[in-house]
Amino acid sequence: MLTVPALKVQQFKQEFYLLNLAAADVERLVRFEVLGEAGLDGGRHARRRGTASPVNWVEIEKKVHTSEKAFQRPILRKKIEDLAEHYRQCRDDGAVPAIPGAVLLTSDQPVEFTPHGSNPFVGLVQMSEGDGTLRVLDGQHRLLSLAALLASADSDAVRGLQVPAILFAGLPPPSVVEMFVTINSKHTRLDPSLLYTLKGRQLYPDPLDSAIHDAIKALNGSDGSPLCGQVKMLGVGPGKVPQAGLAQEMRAAIEAVRGHQPEAQWLADLLAHVGRFYALYFREVARVFADVWESRKHSIRGTIALRAFVQASPPVIARVFEVGGDPRATMRALLAPWSTRIGPDRFETAAAWRAKAAGGGKETTRVLARELVAALAEVGG
Repeated sequence: MLTVPALKVQQFKQEFYLLNLAAADVERLVRFEVLGEAGLDGGRHARRRGTASPVNWVEIEKKVHTSEKAFQRPILRKKIEDLAEHYRQCRDDGAVPAIPGAVLLTSDQPVEFTPHGSNPFVGLVQMSEGDGTLRVLDGQHRLLSLAALLASADSDAVRGLQVPAILFAGLPPPSVVEMFVTINSKHTRLDPSLLYTLKGRQLYPDPLDSAIHDAIKALNGSDGSPLCGQVKMLGVGPGKVPQAGLAQEMRAAIEAVRGHQPEAQWLADLLAHVGRFYALYFREVARVFADVWESRKHSIRGTIALRAFVQASPPVIARVFEVGGDPRATMRALLAPWSTRIGPDRFETAAAWRAKAAGGGKETTRVLARELVAALAEVGG
């Protein structure tokens, strides 16, 4: 067990602890965990010529774990390097403290607090010394930057650095996620895409949000998907289309279908196969516009166009599930007229696309969606 001095804070029915941890203890006890599959953002921070990075990226990449049950954003390489450089400057000139504010930590297991002296709120905390006992609620970049120095040639100089920390022990996972969202929503703007994933998966789980999240993740991550690599999941990465925008459109489309046909017997089947439907739908869209789907001179895979395709999907959903049978055949027949009634020239950036974009993003999306719906074929009886 690790025993450290602590100040207990009581707030209503909850209590937490103010601790003073050594950098070496932080390195050993803290597990760095981020949501999704991208532990660190894509690009490395380009150092100025002639300067060496203070970060051993090979070691840092080993420390960052990924999990669908995590809540932290992917790590920003530039922020890590900038903080590590800041720590070195603080060490050299001593002008300001390196970590002037407390980081927030959580542990799955409760800790034992023993009062010491006459003040019942001052004492000692005992916690497990196992590796990865603690998770970061706030301050992950600060602590990972410290770990970067501990894995570098500067390790001896920072190993004894003291880190102020606030520990929340034994809280259930939904409460931890709620605190994370509350802290960041009030003080630091969270990317809507990250919030959508947390909302669908952890904070207030919603079956439809979860299904939509999984559908977009598959569209972005599956080899052979026409949208592979196009979506900016969790608000980071190389994709161009925000996850949150597509998710909002998909939810609106499905709710529109449910609103118009609340008694339809196939609604449960739709909710169980949201991902499959949109995977087939976008494959057919890409097939119809195959000549320009990969073209850089056309805006067909941009945010506006993709949102418009989703806005146009409710009548396609209804006909596919009403007709039954092979959904690909029905979908292909429905979308076939788009190749001539809409045509690839509609998406040429320097021509028709620009001419019809005067109303701004939302209006451009609505105009295109209306055109797509009007151009659908009549299929089935």
